[in-house]
Amino acid sequence: MTTAPRSEQPAPEEPSPAGQPALKRAIGPKLLILFVIGDILGTGIYATTGKVAGKVGGALWLPFAIGFVVALLTAASYVELVGKYPKAAGAALYTQKAFKVPFFTFIVAFMVMCSGLSSASAAARAFSGDYFQEFTEAIPATLIAVLFVLALACLALRGVSESVKTNVVLTLVELTGLLIILGIGAWAVLGGEGEPSRLGEFEASGSGFALMTSVLGATALGFFAFVGFEDSVNMAEETQDPARTFPRAIFTGVAVTGTVYVLVALVSSLLVDHEALEKSSGPLLEVVKAGGVDFPPKLFALIALFAVTNSALINIMMASRLCYGLANERVLPRVMGKVLKNRRTPLTGIVFATALTIGLVVTGEIEGLGDTTAFLLLCVFAVVNIAVLVLRKDRVEHAHFRTPTVLPVLGAITALILASPLADRSADVYIRAGVLLAIGIGLWGVNKIALRAARGED
Repeated sequence: MTTAPRSEQPAPEEPSPAGQPALKRAIGPKLLILFVIGDILGTGIYATTGKVAGKVGGALWLPFAIGFVVALLTAASYVELVGKYPKAAGAALYTQKAFKVPFFTFIVAFMVMCSGLSSASAAARAFSGDYFQEFTEAIPATLIAVLFVLALACLALRGVSESVKTNVVLTLVELTGLLIILGIGAWAVLGGEGEPSRLGEFEASGSGFALMTSVLGATALGFFAFVGFEDSVNMAEETQDPARTFPRAIFTGVAVTGTVYVLVALVSSLLVDHEALEKSSGPLLEVVKAGGVDFPPKLFALIALFAVTNSALINIMMASRLCYGLANERVLPRVMGKVLKNRRTPLTGIVFATALTIGLVVTGEIEGLGDTTAFLLLCVFAVVNIAVLVLRKDRVEHAHFRTPTVLPVLGAITALILASPLADRSADVYIRAGVLLAIGIGLWGVNKIALRAARGED
């Protein structure tokens, strides 16, 4: 991996909209690394570890190791593009620059938004499962999940302004929970506990094709735990010298979380049978209970609840603001950009995001919702990996990271394979994603009709 020569000029400051001050570049290298780690950590590893185990068996570490490699491939493409175009627009910006097809750009942007909503709904399901039920089982899980989403919507409407420094605190709490798991695992192994033989056991039996699809399916679902690093590129306009800062931040963030995930998967499989993990909606809580360490399960459950809450809130806020931005660009109907005046928060965007999230909560479970998130983002990642190759012809004057050509090629291929039916996912994932996109296309069509009508009146 290489960067452009140091003799070239750094990325120029992006001009701000007329009459508006530029965003403050307050994020340095260390804060950005912690932001990336915090964005990746959360619901995925806390909630879907058991479902991944159910697909692959005791070799739980393998899907996370493969997902780690796939994430690094796509991260390399994001690093090149954010250094080349240091603006807060992410995949939609890169798609538009590469292909210049507004409808396709909209589809990519809407898929990113929907991935946030399916992620938030998976977090809601995880919140209402075994982690919450460690405190009480008196309230139906679906009701808890719906109330959870509504509570987050109220917070978003009120105006939740989380600084990056606050995100550092949240990140440290989430990471602490995973370090507790690793500590329990180390204690158990040193004490002669655990079943190392499980680490080589696969759920699938029979043909090699069945084993391959089982591993691919587990990897596709496990990839849900790695999503989040792509959101960090939206901080480009608030980062100091993004062309130099982002390569280290994104690669370090993915490397740290990937290493932790593989180790957590090893510990989980050593201490708990994959069938027990699969049955639990709070699989890491099962690891705590099986570790032979006198650690309060309720305390770990609280840490897990905090982790999934943070993930859900960030995703609802991201989706509502993306909806607001698309409305302001006249890509969605203008009503979607309505703001709550006294709070100056995107009212319609939050209501729309909340409604879709609740719909997903009441019609899906953790595995399907997590797999939907991964599927949508794998499709987006395939586009981004292709875009970085297309945009090689677009030269810029400032220095930026340039990834070896083979990496985006492999990134696109692996993303497409994991998004394909070879990944052994249930049909409801494709149906759910299709319904979400149909809603987006319907809004696009309504907006087009409204714009034509407005032009006719003029």
